[in-house]
Amino acid sequence: MAKWTAADLPDLSGRTVVVTGASGGIGLITARELARAGARVVLAVRDVAKAEAALAGIAGHAEVRRLDVSSLDSVRSFADGWTGELDVLVNNAGVMDIPLTRTPDGLDLQTATNYFGPYTLTRLLLPHITDRIVHIASQLHRMGHARPDDLNWEQRPYRQLDAYSDSKLDLMLFSLELQRRLTTAGSAVRSMVAHPGIATTTLASHSGSNRINRMRFLLNDPEHGALPTLFAATQNLPGNSYVGPDGPGGVKGHPKLGRPSRAARDSGTAAELWRATAALTGLPD
Repeated sequence: MAKWTAADLPDLSGRTVVVTGASGGIGLITARELARAGARVVLAVRDVAKAEAALAGIAGHAEVRRLDVSSLDSVRSFADGWTGELDVLVNNAGVMDIPLTRTPDGLDLQTATNYFGPYTLTRLLLPHITDRIVHIASQLHRMGHARPDDLNWEQRPYRQLDAYSDSKLDLMLFSLELQRRLTTAGSAVRSMVAHPGIATTTLASHSGSNRINRMRFLLNDPEHGALPTLFAATQNLPGNSYVGPDGPGGVKGHPKLGRPSRAARDSGTAAELWRATAALTGLPD
């Protein structure tokens, strides 16, 4: 059976997609390929100048809007400024393995970027979304621990890579609870998760965890790393699907449906996490 590639994207004419963190890496490739297939793509980015420079490499309808997902004010401003329908939201922006830093909201920067921001953005844009939300997670969610009682790293000793793994597990559980609520409400909107395996991007270039990028023959290049996102954003998949590479350990390869960790499928924890995050971000339960 032929492997799925970006050449297999359907005609996306008439569809609108927001991709966060799309000024470089997998996010930019995702935006480029969706625009090439006919979608109107909004690159929602912190570095507007960098994204506008990248537009030169995108054929099709693409535009840049400012969004810093680590800032709840920026997220609210972006959502308040959105008008009309939004077919697909791709929560791609992320940071990895960084020291503890507090945002002006008092949130851990890593968790804010990877989880609090996407949670808030998704909920605020949900009235506009007509098709699906794609959250970009990581196989490192399997190493994470959900802590609804200490989401913001105020009680535990902060460990950089643990915070990353936890934030990705939180994102998985958010998708689970979001899909439950959508289904209960009779909505046709779907929430799903994609992960790139391990791709040779600059995500961890500043940290010790970047050592694995030296073994490039074992890893996905960025073009292949974007394929699970593109697959999840465009194919007819059930809600809460988990899409990643088909190679051993989900490290590299072409997109296929997989199975997340048992912790990521815990509906009770997902509901508890939703409530705790709503309280922390000032949203209703």
